[in-house]
Amino acid sequence: MLDIRFIRDNAEAVQQNAKHKGYDVDITTLLRLDSERRELLTQADDLRQKRNEIVSQTKGGKPTDELIAAGKAVKDQLAVVEPRLKEVDVDFTTLLKKVPNMAASDVPIGATEDENVVTKTVGDVPQFDFAPKNHADIAANLGWIDKERAAKVTGSRFAYIEGDLVRLQLAIVQYVINTLGNESIISEIAKNACLTVSSKPFTPILPPLLIRTDMYDAMDRLEPRDDRYKLEGDDLWLQGSAEHVLGSMHAGEVFEESQLPLRYVGYATSFRREAGTYGKDMEGIFRMHQFDKLEMESFATADDGANEHLLFVAIQEYLLAQLGVPYRVLQKCTFDIGKPNARGVDMETWLPGQGKYRETHTADYMTDYQSRRLNTRVRRQTGELELVHTNDATAFALGRIMIAIIENGQTADGRVRVPTVLQPYLAGKAVL
Repeated sequence: MLDIRFIRDNAEAVQQNAKHKGYDVDITTLLRLDSERRELLTQADDLRQKRNEIVSQTKGGKPTDELIAAGKAVKDQLAVVEPRLKEVDVDFTTLLKKVPNMAASDVPIGATEDENVVTKTVGDVPQFDFAPKNHADIAANLGWIDKERAAKVTGSRFAYIEGDLVRLQLAIVQYVINTLGNESIISEIAKNACLTVSSKPFTPILPPLLIRTDMYDAMDRLEPRDDRYKLEGDDLWLQGSAEHVLGSMHAGEVFEESQLPLRYVGYATSFRREAGTYGKDMEGIFRMHQFDKLEMESFATADDGANEHLLFVAIQEYLLAQLGVPYRVLQKCTFDIGKPNARGVDMETWLPGQGKYRETHTADYMTDYQSRRLNTRVRRQTGELELVHTNDATAFALGRIMIAIIENGQTADGRVRVPTVLQPYLAGKAVL
């Protein structure tokens, strides 16, 4: 969440930012609650101090009638102030949590996702001498996807992934982990992007798939709740992406500056209800309730947070370029970047079976918005404690990137060419 001191000093800008992001937040009411809360805190602290002074005067002897009366008066006043303070504090905190993060100065202002700005298009759209098929038809013919049996066992938007498609997924996982774990490659990516950042590699993580309500809420990724799965009878939710459990893993901790940036690549099976998408993308595995993702997460100082974001974007481009699939980069507008985000970039990959670009990647920069509630800090070399800045970004959403590989690499006889960088992880196979 935002620092209330920043909101006090920039009320009009915060209100305007909320409007641009599409959030109905009353900053005037928030500041009124803030003022009343501070006044009540002062009153409560003064009354408690008086109570302690009275108690200290009664030690070692019988209290006088005057002290008894004074103690009763303080007790009666606290009985009024403390409940009101609790009530105001709840209202204040609830409203403060609704205030979205400030958008970075270069984020385009827009009221719909249609106002996202395409900043780059890379690669030539493939030309086939046959009518390209979609991934669902190709995979069905090769025995790679079985949604009918999954529907029988689990319901719609689930699938059994089989055979060479499993091998392809595991090859992608190994390739990404090895690539992001290679300091020389990270250095090369940063250099090519003209970024002065650490070349520190990513640590691979297999995170828990469940997250507590308070951690999910502190990450500001719990809402919309109707898109999440909650375990009945437990204070636990199935995470919707690996960053939800990666970003929260250092809650309440203090890093030394020398430890940062700390970079993770997490591999997790994630779950979303896909609320509001009834009837959309029902073919194949593009939009599923259960899907596997490789997600990047980093913790950095405030000085380095923005460049970490740009590094993540550069890594995404590098990975897509290595696969040889056409893609385009979009800078997301204020409406589409999300509540905790200061900046967001999407990448869309060309899918011949659909004849259009579809989203396969996103990169989010949250500044200190998440770390404020998580209380994740860094001790700078000066000894000062500061909140860390967090970033997360897709390395690969496995289902969607396999769709891109299948559709862009399809052959006339219904097989699939394997990108060169993945062939070593598939015993040298060039075609599946």
